[in-house]
Amino acid sequence: MVVLAASIISKSGKALVSRQFVDMSRIRIEGLLAAFPKLVGSGKQHTYVETENVRYVYQPIEALYLLLITNKQSNILEDLDTLRLLSKLIPEYAPSLDEEGVCKAAFELLFAFIEAISLGNKENVTVAQVKQYCEMESHEEKLHKLVMQSKINETKDVMRRKVTEIEKSKTDRGKPDKGGFGSLRTPNSFSDMGIRGGGPQGDPIFGDMDSFTHKAKGRPSAPAPASASTKVPGGMKLSKAQKTNQFLESLKAEGEVILEDTQPSATQSRSSYIPPSDPITVTIEEKLNVTVKRDGGVSNFDIQGTLALQILNDTDGFIQLQIENQDVPGLNFKTHPNINKELFNSQQIVGAKDPNRPFPSGQNETPLVKWRIQELNESSLPLAVNCWPSVSGNETYVNIEYEASEMFDLHNVVISIPLPALREAPGVRQIDGEWRYDSRNSVLEWSIILVDQSNRSGSLEFTVPAADPSTFFPISVGFSASNTFSDLKVTAIRPLREGSPPKFSQRNRLVTNNYQVV
Repeated sequence: MVVLAASIISKSGKALVSRQFVDMSRIRIEGLLAAFPKLVGSGKQHTYVETENVRYVYQPIEALYLLLITNKQSNILEDLDTLRLLSKLIPEYAPSLDEEGVCKAAFELLFAFIEAISLGNKENVTVAQVKQYCEMESHEEKLHKLVMQSKINETKDVMRRKVTEIEKSKTDRGKPDKGGFGSLRTPNSFSDMGIRGGGPQGDPIFGDMDSFTHKAKGRPSAPAPASASTKVPGGMKLSKAQKTNQFLESLKAEGEVILEDTQPSATQSRSSYIPPSDPITVTIEEKLNVTVKRDGGVSNFDIQGTLALQILNDTDGFIQLQIENQDVPGLNFKTHPNINKELFNSQQIVGAKDPNRPFPSGQNETPLVKWRIQELNESSLPLAVNCWPSVSGNETYVNIEYEASEMFDLHNVVISIPLPALREAPGVRQIDGEWRYDSRNSVLEWSIILVDQSNRSGSLEFTVPAADPSTFFPISVGFSASNTFSDLKVTAIRPLREGSPPKFSQRNRLVTNNYQVV
């Protein structure tokens, strides 16, 4: 079989898209296309027309014709098979089946025709494979973009931190002296909490641990010179900001595309000087570490949770948190050493041992309570994944299904299945969701944006060349949810000093740290 040309023409013979697969002059192809409408008789049910030299194999598509021009010695059955494949490709790329829609997608249609027909002969491909070949996804390109974006985000984080330090130093210099201020350094952990505090408001409850044990209660911290805390950060910020701007401008001049952060990450939002809408933010997070056996059973089911607090203003640090949680087997809490454990165990109130010391304020979150759940069984899994590989002849048929628990609505579910080394993408026969083949790591990624009441179960079926069933393990699973196993939440915030309770917001999330089927 030899296909001379594949074209899309109007009813009048106007060529909209045409791809020639043999040497042919433009005048000849235009003459052949212009002669076609005169050869098609009205009321006939044929799908081909023959002349002395060529054969036209065609299919009407609304107001257009999809046309193959072949030699008379070609196999008509193969021609019709090629015609069917091209007719399925056109709606995948053209926004509408008219002249305007075809012209808009002209180059995409040409590329698809090239993937379907090579040197006049039909390739043994499907519509999904043609679309994948035309997308030409490059793992190296994605990696390069991620690296560049991470560098840009890191530079912006440095700029924001310096801006925050300068603004704080300006605010401190404008305040009257009421006993001095401590270091402007923001806390990074329980053992490193050197934030400012002192004067009549008291020392921070999570201050420097060495000074905390030696100072008398209620004694204000020593004043620090204002010039020492403001001169150095200011100078560093200005020089780095100028260098950063020059760096970004040079990238733009070289033709690099600089992407703006339309959705800042959690680190960026914490480091940004623009404060949240609420003065107090409570973050409740649980991380899953799960290992499920392929034949049934769970070898590891560990949940680690954290309650973290972020306070923007020093005056809001004199508070207590009233919490409640669901009674879950194997739930064990652990509080920070400076939290009143008796109050927490008896009334589920998170408060300081010394009520005269506030919780730390700043842009960083401070972990107050941690917990762990270890006595759950397989029935409590948020998502169960079963894999059934079977070898038949020269192929391996792999069926994978998931079943989600009624407890959670899962977001951004990604199931990664390792594959043997392949020359081409696996043949996906059926899927609930979307799939992507990572040829560099030889992994098939099955993605479902949202798993809720409408799709608690789903399946994937694909084929690869004959391979050992153990090749498809371990399967890695990733997802997130907006509720947790412990269902821990802050029900109220109680101020320890006069005034109305401050406004607060809380964020609950369940994420996977290591979730595998082995």
